[in-house]
Amino acid sequence: MTDNEIMKSHGRAMPAADRLETIAIENRMQAFENFRRVFDIRPGDRLVMLTDRKLDPRVTAAVSGLARAQGVDAQVLMSHTTQHTEVPDEVKPLLETATFVVSTWFCSVIDPFCIGLRRDRGQRWVKITYFRDYDLLETPQARFPVDLVGEIIRATATRFPDGRDFDLKFSCPGGSDLSVGTRADMTAAMKATNRWRGQMTASEPGAYVHYLPTHGPNLYERPLATQDPDEVMDINGVIYPQWAVGFPEPFAEPIAVHFADDRITEVVGESEPAQILRDMLPGARLIELGCGFNPKAPRHTLYPAGSNSPGVLHFGVDLAKPSNYIRRVMPEWEEPPVHMDLVNFNMTVTADTTPIITDGFLEALRDEPVIAMAQGFGDPVDLLESWPD
Repeated sequence: MTDNEIMKSHGRAMPAADRLETIAIENRMQAFENFRRVFDIRPGDRLVMLTDRKLDPRVTAAVSGLARAQGVDAQVLMSHTTQHTEVPDEVKPLLETATFVVSTWFCSVIDPFCIGLRRDRGQRWVKITYFRDYDLLETPQARFPVDLVGEIIRATATRFPDGRDFDLKFSCPGGSDLSVGTRADMTAAMKATNRWRGQMTASEPGAYVHYLPTHGPNLYERPLATQDPDEVMDINGVIYPQWAVGFPEPFAEPIAVHFADDRITEVVGESEPAQILRDMLPGARLIELGCGFNPKAPRHTLYPAGSNSPGVLHFGVDLAKPSNYIRRVMPEWEEPPVHMDLVNFNMTVTADTTPIITDGFLEALRDEPVIAMAQGFGDPVDLLESWPD
């Protein structure tokens, strides 16, 4: 066969896309079952939805329909934005009446008012940052077994030492060398949360989960580490992010982001992205260190807050001042312009000497209990290691 003939045959070594409607129906039913289980709305619940004007109205209808099947009427409050950093005073009385909350608002996880409602009143919350378009129900990440997500998370949790202090260390081929000092009480608080126990449905009193079930619990989360806004955490070193939300392309040059005593102190690089980050990041503080746990989450999709592919890390930092760059390029981003997610695809992470992630691969994906559970749903290699781009 000539080179020209080979070129004409390009693509014929791969199977054709499966377009059978029966397969589509099977896939859809799996996604619907995950949807029903995560949104564990029950008779007698009082449901409040905090939405925004750009949310697909079919998403609101889907949640409301699920609630109606349990005899529950949803009270829907639409805002002009998701970027609330705290619950407005006029909304608090309505929110206090709820037993179940579905929210697109940024403040859901960090506002002490919301935290208190979950802790003291047992409110159950579902954050739908990753379910802004109803058509996402047709994706592999929507139908990936929610129980298997939980098993992957539990397997990861076992790698964090209990009862002693240790360093959470980050490195990558590009030169990252970051250390997060982790106290025993921080680990205990982390592992006590429903998500680190692998509970990915809003079933337990005080539950806080994401839907789609892609964004797992954070490897580091400042609100769990301290409630003192002035406490200086032991975070020091440098990371080399390969990309960031709001930048059209991955970074062409290595950009060094230096941390010292809990704050970003310096950004080193000559490119335009480096200059933008140099204006944006100094003084910023690490708020969350996100990792995905759903192997069917697209690996190279960063927007709105990711990637959520297992082993890809996003370093969520809160800025010292709002960023005009974010305001220009993402004026209606789901996050406020005081937040930025820096992404690395090939980081190695160790808890003391125990590997959690190796070169961007989440070690728990090859744990025996995870593989054993995956076998109940299909081919473990396909489920756990065939990652969508």
